Amino acid sequence: MPTRQIDQLTSLLAEIGPVKVAVSGGVDSATLGLLAGRALGQDALICHAISPAVPAEATERVKQLAQQENWQLQLINAGEFDNADYLSNPYDRCFHCKSSLYSSLADIGPGTIISGANKDDLNDYRPGLKAAEQHRVRHPFVECGLDKTTIRRIAHYFGFTDLAELPASPCLSSRIETGLPILADQLGFVHKVERRLQQQLKPEVVRCRIKPDQVVIQLDPNSLKRLNGDQQIWQKLVMEMAIEQNMPQSIHFEPYRMGSAFVPPAK
Repeated sequence: MPTRQIDQLTSLLAEIGPVKVAVSGGVDSATLGLLAGRALGQDALICHAISPAVPAEATERVKQLAQQENWQLQLINAGEFDNADYLSNPYDRCFHCKSSLYSSLADIGPGTIISGANKDDLNDYRPGLKAAEQHRVRHPFVECGLDKTTIRRIAHYFGFTDLAELPASPCLSSRIETGLPILADQLGFVHKVERRLQQQLKPEVVRCRIKPDQVVIQLDPNSLKRLNGDQQIWQKLVMEMAIEQNMPQSIHFEPYRMGSAFVPPAK
């Protein structure tokens, strides 16, 4: 049982004092919200950004948790869709996204901003962490040396099994290849395609990637194998959806590759 880690986190949160918790709706930030709400009560303001890049079910998840846990919840517009640097989708898009988010959180009152970043995130390219540093955001899971596996165990311990077993799902903008502009309609299309596949195929992983002249749907190997006999049917279905949304009409399926829409800068 992760009781030692929970005690460690509870002590740290009490030390930090009043907090504003950036909760996206994923397992990391939502579990941090659970801990902060229980440790600090009304001194924990749970903040969730509503955006075309955030799936509606993530927002609904946060609202349900807020009702169950009696959170002090504030829904905000993080303003990233007013940020030209974000919309141009450079290689460090996440920096501009988090800068907009943390600037918005800084404006809504006192308290230290805290995020659900964990130890595993330190091993990846995370420009959002640079934005966090500039805004003096603290990361309790990192400070306590906790990884994602431990966070899932904490969510299980609290009885939130569905939350604990949520698959990783970066924001919808991560599906747009670096350098292509971020458009709200595109993100809506991406979400619609992924939801359709999730509901009917029930894959372990699905990503709908937007490339310059094609839509690439990536699935875990087992799901891709199950799809093979029906691939033409799915291509036709996705193409119909693409035509409706004025998206590229070249549809391809391939194995999932993490972060494959990200194009690093030339050295």
